[in-house]
Amino acid sequence: MNIKLTSAQGICSRNIYRLLRRNSASQAIKPFFYQDILQLEKPPYADTPFRKLTGSNCNIFQSLSNILKDPEASSNDKFVALELLKNANVACGMILPGCQDTGTAICMGKKGQFVWTDGNDAESISRGVYNTYTSKFLRYSQVAPLDLFTEKNTCTNLPAQIEIYSTSGSEYNFLFVAKGGGSANKTFLYQQTKALLNPNSLYSFVNEKIKTSFPLCLMILCFVQYLTDNCMLNLGNEHGRAFRDREAEEKILELTRKVGIGAQFGGKYFCHDVRVIRLPRHGASCPVGIGVSCSADRQILGRITNDGVFLEQLENDPSKYLPDPSFNQLPTDVVKVNLNLPMKEILAELSKYPIKTRLSLTGTLVVARDIAHAKIKERLDSGQPMPDYLRNHPVYYAGPAKTPMNYPSGSFGPTTAGRMDSYVDQFQQAGGSMIMLAKGNRSKAVANACKKHGGFYLGSIGGPAAILAQNCIKKVEVLEYPELGVLNILLN
Repeated sequence: MNIKLTSAQGICSRNIYRLLRRNSASQAIKPFFYQDILQLEKPPYADTPFRKLTGSNCNIFQSLSNILKDPEASSNDKFVALELLKNANVACGMILPGCQDTGTAICMGKKGQFVWTDGNDAESISRGVYNTYTSKFLRYSQVAPLDLFTEKNTCTNLPAQIEIYSTSGSEYNFLFVAKGGGSANKTFLYQQTKALLNPNSLYSFVNEKIKTSFPLCLMILCFVQYLTDNCMLNLGNEHGRAFRDREAEEKILELTRKVGIGAQFGGKYFCHDVRVIRLPRHGASCPVGIGVSCSADRQILGRITNDGVFLEQLENDPSKYLPDPSFNQLPTDVVKVNLNLPMKEILAELSKYPIKTRLSLTGTLVVARDIAHAKIKERLDSGQPMPDYLRNHPVYYAGPAKTPMNYPSGSFGPTTAGRMDSYVDQFQQAGGSMIMLAKGNRSKAVANACKKHGGFYLGSIGGPAAILAQNCIKKVEVLEYPELGVLNILLN
């Protein structure tokens, strides 16, 4: 049963909802003086919303489909868009999540003052998060500090970020988000001055920052679309009302299409969309935030009313956005690279081709990221040699989700490369990390190290983790540090 609800209290929405269940006799409207009370026998669990976050908003799929039809889009733009659509179709099988980073579980609730619950709401929502992450093939990403320097994975993906606000009315409204770390790490705060608040200065500033700080999909200042699409007005006022500037959004979107970066090393589609939000400020401060939104787009609305429990209806059939089977606008001159050759031969092969060349990699990869890199650095600093596996094989910066039965791996997409930048020069000096595979931009220090030592960074698409697990990975085994869980060193 689908219902279009447009009169929500607290969290506003024009989205389509479907009924999960009707309220029982003990979850009913009861009179209390002049106001009816929505009394719930226990607080809501959050397992159903987080289980459904494999789906996505149809606007995301439509924007990817539009890229395939755009004659101005580059072949790399179209390749990225097509792979993301294919990946969404794999993820809709509800076994492999679309992205391996299944995120921090975030829940924002707007609880009407006439909604009564019997118990601890945050505890019940945490229980729902626990049920979801321990029963599905998701990834545990939350790390607990044991002391100032020592950490351990919680192995439940708790704690969740739960914020519940009191509002008027007798409805309980929710926003659920599974927020990955990659997009959060690409969110920056710049302390500026009023000198920035003119068109020439602002757009020059944005143009500079998006070229130096961001990979792939850019979204300005807003990570949850319902905030802007359904709730925000387009004009400010003398009382300090926040507003959305649609004219600035159009200008910045056009600006991003002219920077030449595109979806992947050349093209038009540096980003899907742009949101610009203007907020009031202290007269002595002018903070500017620029960030990216995760291409996984994992957000869903929920609601409890006197009619029952409702959940937003997401698009669960992205196959309708795939091109016709006859679609043949992608070049076929992809360079095949055998990663099982000696490292010197692989480096010599890569040296033949310019930047932007599409590669098809076959062979063995070593998987290592943050903590594994720190441990290798400790060994080098103590005088030990670089492990042979990092000398003989390319390194893939990644950490998989849990492995389903009869699969060689869980979802296994790349992580953001920039976090490993500080290790590259030392590692390449010792003969390791000569070929690195990950997503996102690298610093000047990495470019200098690769030039100095003859190394390469291969940029992979961020997001399509499910299709990699299903179609590309044959075997995974642990080489070192099994105690690190998804952060250990693997052989693919």
